Order: sequence, then structure tokens, then C-alpha cells
Amino acid sequence: MTMNTTTENLYGKNFIAGEWTSAARTVPNINPSDVTDIVGEFASADHGEVEQAIAAARQAFPTWALCPAQKRADILFKTAQLLTSNAGRIGTLLSREQGRPRPEAEGEVVRAAQIFAFFAGEVVRATGEIFPSTRPGAEVLVSREPIGVVAAITPWNVPIAIPAWKIAPALAYGNCMVLKPAELVPASALELVRILQEAGLPAGVLNLVMGSGSTIGPQLLDSPDIDAVSFTGSIATGKKIAAAAVAGGKKVQAEMGGKSGLVVLNDANLDIAIDCAIDGAFFWTGQRCTASSRLIVARGIYDEFVDRMIARMKTLRIDHAQKEGTEIGPVVDERQLAQNQRYIEIAKADGGEVIGGQRLQRDTQGFYMEPALILNTSNGMRINQEEVFGPVTSVLKVADYEEALMVANDTRFGLSSGICTDSLHHSTHFRRHSLAGTVAVNLTTTGSEYHVPFGGRKSSSYGAREQGRYAMDFYTAIKTSYVRA
Repeated sequence: MTMNTTTENLYGKNFIAGEWTSAARTVPNINPSDVTDIVGEFASADHGEVEQAIAAARQAFPTWALCPAQKRADILFKTAQLLTSNAGRIGTLLSREQGRPRPEAEGEVVRAAQIFAFFAGEVVRATGEIFPSTRPGAEVLVSREPIGVVAAITPWNVPIAIPAWKIAPALAYGNCMVLKPAELVPASALELVRILQEAGLPAGVLNLVMGSGSTIGPQLLDSPDIDAVSFTGSIATGKKIAAAAVAGGKKVQAEMGGKSGLVVLNDANLDIAIDCAIDGAFFWTGQRCTASSRLIVARGIYDEFVDRMIARMKTLRIDHAQKEGTEIGPVVDERQLAQNQRYIEIAKADGGEVIGGQRLQRDTQGFYMEPALILNTSNGMRINQEEVFGPVTSVLKVADYEEALMVANDTRFGLSSGICTDSLHHSTHFRRHSLAGTVAVNLTTTGSEYHVPFGGRKSSSYGAREQGRYAMDFYTAIKTSYVRA
């Protein structure tokens, strides 16, 4: 079945047991660059539809778990090829529904393709071990098996790559899945599932239910036919999901945000440091859990750093996501824009000086705002301890490296951190003593790659790492077999 032209006829439908089924209710998907542009009406699943999706995954699991490795690998590799060949079209759609500048959106589709290609190879690299037994005439075999049916709950800020980095390893290791994407970005998830269907994925192996997290989430967590839950989103929701999953005896993985600190020392190359700060704090409209939302700058270069940041901010092109030359698109929706503005007002009330941060008007009615740089704050203020998830960052002045490290670690989050310095001693010490899952040296805090693990410490993450071969730890169960020779 080939569907490489348009998928608009699938809008308003969920994907259950290999069929696109019309939902009882639909909701509009609004373009944040132009609120008069409705991308389409998309499904909002009810209780019965979610139950059907879970049942379909459970029914498909025994066959898929025993599916020959080459067949699984072929399907994942075909998915990668289809994503690559459709990157322009899907990227334009992603840009339209999420507000990411089109080149970045296309890049995310390519990243999703790379993830599927990587796990196509991992299918046949899944390994076990043989140990000598302590008992005469016996041996011990340690193998990995699929865990069963996985529920994936994904966020709106990375609407195709994050579903990809959950779906690809789940399928590679023989699991079935029910995907619940964020309500703000249904089109990207629908495109991904459609391409997997075109690649030959058997019915029921992957099911898509769209709609409200408050409606679908509890049902997935309560179902005895769901064996594991992988979640990416806010810390408040993640903690509730983790608690419910543990109470139900389900394996759980939760990525829950960050408050990343980028340290800039006196000996830093300021050109590199400014590039890292601008990219990490403001690109993607600051809507990244790894965003550099605290810039921790040594006092010897503080004034020059701030002056150069302000000058660079004035050059940033903030406009419609699909307009040529746009560097920063709109905020994803009105609610997120209001949250950004509320945190700016909180920072002002606490004594912070705000540069920028105003709502902007453009040719189209959208959720545009200036990036905001906040000065004269201390690390204990709310603006430096709570995740804003917008183009808002603070500059914190510190005396030296020791204070910078202390401030960087002084947060309940521990997803990513970074340092800009020419000192091998300080960069090595920082890598070893930063309480974060990802550390960057003279690079932006937001970088992650598909073949290596991603995850955090403290309140940022719970459970096994995502991506790379480390994903096997979540998506498989270990079995130890004792055999008399």
C-alpha cells in the first residue's frame, strides 16, 4: 500500500490494529505562526478507542516478538529511507504545526530517519552472554527478550524525533506499542506512523491514539496490558506517571526537563561562548529541555559578555516559521507564551533587569516574542530554579570557577550543563563534577546525538537512558537460563 502523496484524508483518525479509524471527536490543529491557518482537524480518542489500541498491541505482541530479526531490520530501514525521501514535505508540516523554522524542522525529520537506520542495525546486534556454571556439567545463558506492550507519551517540542527514539528501539527489540503524542502536534506523529505502515509494519504492532493527556494517560497507566511506559514531558506530570507506573508494576522511563547552566570562564573564547549561549538559550524558541536557561559568567568578562549578548540578540530574525531567513519562530501556543511572560514578570518583581522579552507583531497573527535576557538575579530566585521553556535566560555573575561549578549544580535538575573555557584543567574538572547527565565543553548544552545515551540526573530523569545501544536496557528484559550440557 503506497501513500506518498497526501495524508490529509487521515486527519481525524487514530491508527488501531492496522486501520485508520475515525474518532468520535476531533480538535483543530492551529499554526502558531498564523492562528488563522488551521492545519487540520485531528482525532481526540475516547476510552473505547484507547482500549482497542491496547488490545491490538497485546494481540500482536506474541507474533512480533518472534518475528525474524531480518524482517524487523528491513522494516526499520525502509522507514528510514521513506523519512529521508519525504523530509521536505514532512518538515514543512512540522514547521507549520509546531512553529520551528523550516530548515530546523526538516533537520528533525532527517534525525528521525537516522534513528530508525541506527536501530535497524541494532536488531541484529542484540547480544547475550554465556557464563560457566559453578555446577559441573552445566552452563549459564543470559539473554534479552522484549518486555511486551509499551506506552509512549511524547511532547510537543520535538514532535517527530522523540517519538522516533521511542518507537525505533521498542520495535527493534520485539515490543509492541501504543503511542500518545502531544495534543499540539498530532500531524507529525500521524506522518511517522503512516510511514511505518507503508514500510510494512504488521497490524497492531504500533497503534496511535491522539488526544488529551489527562484522558488517555491514566487509562494507559491503569491498563494491566501495558507492561512499560516511556514518557517525555514536564517534571510534574513525569513524577505522577512514574508513581502510577511503579504502583502498577510497570517498567517506567521518564525524561522531565532541565535548568541547564552554561559556565563561561575568563579565559573562554568569547566568539564561541556567545554562539553557544545564543543557540542554547534562544534557538528553537528556547523550547528545549536542555536549553541554556542560566548563563553563569565569571566577573572578569561579565560586562563584555552581556554587551555582546545584547548586540547579538538585536540581530536575531524572529518571524513566521516558513519565511526564508527566520532564525526563531513563534512560541508554540498562547498558553506557553503567557507562561513565558509570567516568568518575566516574576523575575522583575524579584529585582531582575529584563532586556527584551516583549510580545512581537508580525505580518501574520502568531505567538511571537523577543528573547529575554535577565540580569541582576541570584541563583535562588524562581527564574533560576524553575523551568520556563521559552526564550528566556538569566546571566549570573560569579567570582571564579569554584563558584561557577557550585551555582551550576545548585538546582533540582540535572539534565545538561556546559562550560566555555580554554583550560584543560577546568574543563576536565567540570566534566567530572557537573551533576548532569550530559556535559558540553565549548559547545551548546542542547546537543544530543542518536547513537549515544541521553538522560539526566536528579529530578530530570527517572529510569534507564534513551537512545543508542543503551536503549536496550529499557526495552528488553533479561533472562538467565541454566542448562545441563
